[in-house]
Amino acid sequence: MRFVLASQSPARLQTLRNAGVEPEVIVSGVDEDNITAESPGELARLLAVLKARAVVAELDDHATVLGCDSVLEIDGVAYGKPGTPEVARERLRSMRGKTGVLHTGHCLFDTNSKQELRELASTKVFFADLTDEEIDAYVATGEPLVVAGSFTVDGIGGPFVTGIEGDYHNVVGLSLPLLRTMLAQVGIAWPSLWAPAKNRLEYDESEAAKYDDTRGGVERAQVAAEAVQSLLPEGPSRVLELAVGTGSVGAELVALGNLVHGFDLSTAMLQHAKVRLPGHVAAADATRLPVADRRTDAVVAIWLLHLLDDSIPILAEVARVLRPGGVFLTTTEKNDATRVAEGRDPNKTRAQDSLTHLVARAAEHGLTLDGATTFPGPIRPPGVAPLYPLLRFRRN
Repeated sequence: MRFVLASQSPARLQTLRNAGVEPEVIVSGVDEDNITAESPGELARLLAVLKARAVVAELDDHATVLGCDSVLEIDGVAYGKPGTPEVARERLRSMRGKTGVLHTGHCLFDTNSKQELRELASTKVFFADLTDEEIDAYVATGEPLVVAGSFTVDGIGGPFVTGIEGDYHNVVGLSLPLLRTMLAQVGIAWPSLWAPAKNRLEYDESEAAKYDDTRGGVERAQVAAEAVQSLLPEGPSRVLELAVGTGSVGAELVALGNLVHGFDLSTAMLQHAKVRLPGHVAAADATRLPVADRRTDAVVAIWLLHLLDDSIPILAEVARVLRPGGVFLTTTEKNDATRVAEGRDPNKTRAQDSLTHLVARAAEHGLTLDGATTFPGPIRPPGVAPLYPLLRFRRN
């Protein structure tokens, strides 16, 4: 079946993914600011209906479409996304120490049965008595600017919510128990939405065969290797490359005088890497490397961390295998670099390769940022090559 999420919310998408559902995402384009209703709850439900209907109107085939929208109610007043730091700061100050109700409207439109279900889930939320300093620091992160009610429970704002009464997932933006019930009403069993999870680090043979050509080929590998070389210690280095892929970058590092060993989860990619790095590649999980403690001069991860749901286990393993003074080189802000090159706005959600995240988490494992450079990627549609930042962390 075709299951569509009519929402651009990363939190809703992640909630579904965590529950084993991989929806197709189509953003509705509904102008939320110009919609009014008799109550905050009815506003959330109406917006969900408008989103679902807008997406259904654009479909060219049958689908089951879910529209959602969340509104926070405090003292009878509805609060959506604040949009600006000033509004977010004012709202958070008015909310502290109070109790609110997070309403999430759900509209399920099944085009096969021509049924439209409209439901509302409401969860009581208790807010901490934040200090002005905490509010200023939270607003500075940017998170409260893009979420309903200026807070989250699944992100940086989690410590500022002292408790909830009701469905936790509803506060994140989508009530899973309610969705299961709604699907049943249109004849869809919840387990039928489960799809076998595909590891984003796995590639089949057809993907591996065309990987280099779709990523800039040898030229791209050369500029990436030259950027890595500029941050490596002087003289030949023993380098471990994580997610070595087809071995294109690793082979260029060997040409520059380094000894390179590569690890990857994908056996299809390793078949290509074995040709370029014979005897020096193996299948391994980057969180459990078959390498002794403190034996490696450098660990390199090109375009890996942005694919992960959690980069911390890899940072811990890198710290384990690096000798004191060894370096970890990794690309950062990969998705944002591409989006900017394509003329799109940066992604406002946090990523596992974001600069602030990496610096903070790496420091916890004795890895200190002490160098950086950039290198260009393939030309994108507007005729601009993204500039990929490459960071160097040194092992204490």
